[in-house]
Amino acid sequence: MRHGRGLALFAVAATLLSGVALGARQSLPDPSLARPIAAPAHPLPPESATAHLRRFSFLVYGDTRCENSLIPRLLPVKDGREVQQRHARLVEAMLGEVGRRARSRYPVRLAVQTGDAVMDGGTAQQWNVSFVPVVDRLTREGDVPYYFAVGNHDVSYGALGTPSRRAGLRNSLSALTHVLPPEGSPRRLQGYPTYAVGYGNAFFLFLDSQVPDDARQFAWVQAQLEGLDRRRYTHVFAVFHHPPFSSGRHGGRTLEPAPRVFRDRYLPLFRAHRVRMTLAGHEHLLEHWVERYDDGGGRHRRMDHLVTGGGGAPTDVYTAEPDLSAYVRANQSQHVSLEHLVRPGRTVAENPNHFVVVTVDGDDISVEVIAPETPAFGPYGAGRVRLGDAPR
Repeated sequence: MRHGRGLALFAVAATLLSGVALGARQSLPDPSLARPIAAPAHPLPPESATAHLRRFSFLVYGDTRCENSLIPRLLPVKDGREVQQRHARLVEAMLGEVGRRARSRYPVRLAVQTGDAVMDGGTAQQWNVSFVPVVDRLTREGDVPYYFAVGNHDVSYGALGTPSRRAGLRNSLSALTHVLPPEGSPRRLQGYPTYAVGYGNAFFLFLDSQVPDDARQFAWVQAQLEGLDRRRYTHVFAVFHHPPFSSGRHGGRTLEPAPRVFRDRYLPLFRAHRVRMTLAGHEHLLEHWVERYDDGGGRHRRMDHLVTGGGGAPTDVYTAEPDLSAYVRANQSQHVSLEHLVRPGRTVAENPNHFVVVTVDGDDISVEVIAPETPAFGPYGAGRVRLGDAPR
């Protein structure tokens, strides 16, 4: 009997130990999945809790991925092997800016990235080794919620449901775990990296420009804008990767599919709903366009298009002015005109790594470009520049 009882006790102990071991294995991070960016101690409150706020600032930048490798088998890309060094230096400067503004009238309340976090978004190791540890400093030390729009290197150009897109999408959504609106929320498009965030008098739309002609995404964006309380949300910012206008290697005399669709479909929608500013990357440089138009009610309005892709990816340079004549003609009923407010430089040295601080002051917006390693960089000819024609 004692022998049988001993066997029974051994079996129970073995079962318990195997359960503990299984639980330990299950609690370990999945190496095939991007680790979530660390949550800040103070995430953004619910939209309703910040309706009274009208003064704050946010950081925006993009394209932090490493350079391509001409011989991948002999010289693997750096993403996945080491921390993104240029990106890390920018985050160091961002933390300084967060600290300086902490007790000001315009504290930094969120950071926005315009896409291309890593070279290959389908490879979890690239997120976990190179990107997430850098951004964790911003969320943990700076206590800044971090949001991004996906780029072509993050989720690829594949159609919905393709294997290449699925892997990148899975990692992108995992990295955003702590800031994404929950599944089923009206502020999130199910199955897409497309979502919206409201803070104070500003509303942020994050779109996937890799699927620009996707009807479901367009309908969701349209519904968000149509249902928005514009008495509260004075400023609407649309964040996506591919800029509608640019003069770098992806723009100039080249018109890629995504910018073409955005010009044809999204920009008329944005004008109809008075979107204040688009924030994009893709070009690894800084440039700024101003689109002016009549809103049909006798008001002259302005939509700014900011391209900020100097987050550490190989630097691009100015190539040529894009031909905008067809776009202007197609929208002549609204008297659309475009001004190239800030042009990129023609050399790498003239396009330093940078980030932009956008300050919201009631109905006004101002921007300031910070290039930590090139303090003399002054694309606007001054430090902080107010953008005119604010909606009132």
